[in-house]
Amino acid sequence: MTDIAAETALLRPHAEQLYADELAALARVDDRTRPANWLLSPWAVVTYLLGGTLPDGTAITPKYIGSRRLIEIAVATIATDRALLLLGVPGTAKSWVSEHLAAAISGDSTLVVQGTAGTAEESVRYGWNYAQLLAHGPSFDAVVPSPVMVGMRRGAVVRVEELTRIPSDVQDALITVLSEKTLPVPELGSEVQAHAGFNLIATANDRDRGVNDLSSALRRRFNTVVLPLPDSADDEVAIVTRRVSDLGASLQLPTPDHAHDEIRRVVTIFRELRGGQTLDGRTAVKSPSGTLSTAEAISVVTQGLSLATHFGDGLLRAQDVAGGIVGAVVKDPVSDQVVWNEYLEAVVRERADWKDFYRAAREVSR
Repeated sequence: MTDIAAETALLRPHAEQLYADELAALARVDDRTRPANWLLSPWAVVTYLLGGTLPDGTAITPKYIGSRRLIEIAVATIATDRALLLLGVPGTAKSWVSEHLAAAISGDSTLVVQGTAGTAEESVRYGWNYAQLLAHGPSFDAVVPSPVMVGMRRGAVVRVEELTRIPSDVQDALITVLSEKTLPVPELGSEVQAHAGFNLIATANDRDRGVNDLSSALRRRFNTVVLPLPDSADDEVAIVTRRVSDLGASLQLPTPDHAHDEIRRVVTIFRELRGGQTLDGRTAVKSPSGTLSTAEAISVVTQGLSLATHFGDGLLRAQDVAGGIVGAVVKDPVSDQVVWNEYLEAVVRERADWKDFYRAAREVSR
């Protein structure tokens, strides 16, 4: 297989692969001061995230739609010796932002510790190659470095996803790394010191169930940036449209021109149920137990495109998204079903141009 064929076969290219041309274009025109081991200046990193037109006419697509000041604060934090904590509910693009920040700063977004209840201390510090250990004894050759250790040696940005999912005792293994910029290896009587450019971006959702609160000692070592849900329906529609287009391309799902209407409908339903009232403020509605995030809206539309492509005529219609919406809303089959049925009868049924969706939703809600 050729390199080009291999690239197109990737289900989800890393940010530095997908946007390599934009990163190269920014590097060519970027004449501002760059911190040690940064591929781009802080100004260029922000431009990469938020989009713009370069002096040579190259268009940089926006990766994040939201407050410029929040992204500037995040980038400025990484340029210091403070770690960055991106906090927010699901769907606020925390992981998306952290990936693109790492890609723009270090050219490598793959140094990742994925937080789960089963994340072990070795994922944060280091492990051992036991065959090497038994054959030759303790040495750095027998050490299996964690992404954190690799990032410290390279002077690169490391990502920790879902920090609050990690058990508290494992979380605290980061305290020495963040405060002293060293990772002790007591078995060898040695340590790994961080090179300039090393920093850590963590993401967390402290409203979710099953989380482990950060200790005050660890929280003090982060600057926290709270990423909000999109301010307006138009912003959320733009985010969903762009992400669905990107995902559709990787899954070979064409996005029809009129899909915008169904995307807006999905976003409208999610925002109304999330906010507890219709967008015009005239009707109060109950909110379900789930968060109904932007990420879930993207998933619903992508699933709808798959249905339309493989089992329809390729045109995204109400029946293609109805099932996904019901699945996203009704997490609790008792209480959420009541909320959904009331919303259908009190809001959806009364909208003259939503009759097709009402019929489709009633069909899948039975």
